[in-house]
Amino acid sequence: MIILLDTIRRDLLLHLRRPADILNPLVFFLLVVSLFPMGIGPTESVLSSIAAGVIWVAVLLATLLSIDVMFKGDYDDGTLEQIALGKQSLLVIVFGKVIAQWLVSGFLMALISPLFAMMFYVPVEGMIAIAVALLLGTPTMTLLGSIGAALTLGLKNGGVLIAILVLPLYIPILILGTAMVESAIFGNAYTGHMLWLAVLLVLSIGFAPLVTQAGIRISLSH
Repeated sequence: MIILLDTIRRDLLLHLRRPADILNPLVFFLLVVSLFPMGIGPTESVLSSIAAGVIWVAVLLATLLSIDVMFKGDYDDGTLEQIALGKQSLLVIVFGKVIAQWLVSGFLMALISPLFAMMFYVPVEGMIAIAVALLLGTPTMTLLGSIGAALTLGLKNGGVLIAILVLPLYIPILILGTAMVESAIFGNAYTGHMLWLAVLLVLSIGFAPLVTQAGIRISLSH
């Protein structure tokens, strides 16, 4: 537990020293979400019908934009190799880095998303559903994205390869998250979608760090 907390604290401090790591995905998310109401116009029925899809696609793309830096700094300066060869658990450190990455990307987007949902005339129930769906879906996307980030360490155009690797894994999250928000907007029950997102999160916590750890060792061996 101490190693996990130390890893989270260290990575958060590193992100704060490199504000671009935090601002780039957030600004991208804000721009994408803001452009749709301006481009489509203030038609309430149209905006409310596309709100769920627009917000989720924007979050997905912003997450992909931020995943590339998760292990890159430690790989470039040799820290990751020292950790892999040391006595500390690489699995715990990987999990800590994933949590830190989520806190500065997916978590922040989940917090501000209800404010931008107001631009799409989303009712209060829909805003709550958006926040809950993103709080369940974004950590899963970060966990799955860590697999792609680990497998593409040291490769040129790693961001493109990460997108190719993890986009198919994101599709169930995108479908469930969008359906959950749409159900809330139109006054329908969304408990089932929420439970499925929770199941995917639990499964990702169980297997993603293990696969990421293996991917890091494979990348370091080349």
